[in-house]
Amino acid sequence: MKMLPEACVANILSFTTPADTFSSASVSSVFRLAGESDFVWEKFLPSGYSRLISTWTHGSFSSKKELYRCLCESILIENGRKIFKIDKLSGKITYVLSARDLSITWSDQRHYWSWSHRSDSRFSEAVQLIMTDWLEVTGKIQTGALSPNTSYGAYLIMKVTDRAYGLDLVPAETWVKVGNGGKKIDTSYLSCLDDKKQLMKRLFYGHRDQRTAKNEPKVRDDGWMEIELGEFETGREGGDKEVVMSLTEVKGYQLKGGIVIDGIEVRPKP
Repeated sequence: MKMLPEACVANILSFTTPADTFSSASVSSVFRLAGESDFVWEKFLPSGYSRLISTWTHGSFSSKKELYRCLCESILIENGRKIFKIDKLSGKITYVLSARDLSITWSDQRHYWSWSHRSDSRFSEAVQLIMTDWLEVTGKIQTGALSPNTSYGAYLIMKVTDRAYGLDLVPAETWVKVGNGGKKIDTSYLSCLDDKKQLMKRLFYGHRDQRTAKNEPKVRDDGWMEIELGEFETGREGGDKEVVMSLTEVKGYQLKGGIVIDGIEVRPKP
């Protein structure tokens, strides 16, 4: 291995993965030096990264590897309306669309929704539902902005306030649609039913309990909760289709309130 020229090793590493390149540094000094090469890390950076960082006020980078490491952190782009990051080991792309980047029915009406800054949000503001019987949240992204040939999941990032109501009676519909393809509709409740409520519902409804949806919000590592809207494949490199992601609860005519929406995360499936 020590006899291989550094340029040759760098060329070999460029056909591997970021994880392989990080670990190869322990093989020999040649691999370590080759693993610092801009030639290698240029291959791992997402296509179009120059345009992506053109409006990102971070300053200059000493190397492509340093730039790669910075992109592994969550960075705000497009005037703070989106978050972009890549996975350190795979280089796969993740986007988070802020609440301002979504279409939320009546979100401009103050008696239905309230916009405010939140210290627990990565964006400048999030939106809280005051009251509505028509909940409709939609986000859009292009497959060309994501990693090719990758399975993705879309997740609504939200929280439930202490004074929430009407969220556990009728399930919401969730779906993802790519291009002109069909959409697979699933259902999810907007809040988790605690043990006390589950017992009361069993006593009251018996076998007539209508809580049929299997999905409900899951707690995230950052303290927020998420509801999976669906999953999709990006397809081959060079393809570019619109992905529409949606959560709606418009059939029950049930007044509801007390959820806070931070955005929609689009990330590679494990």
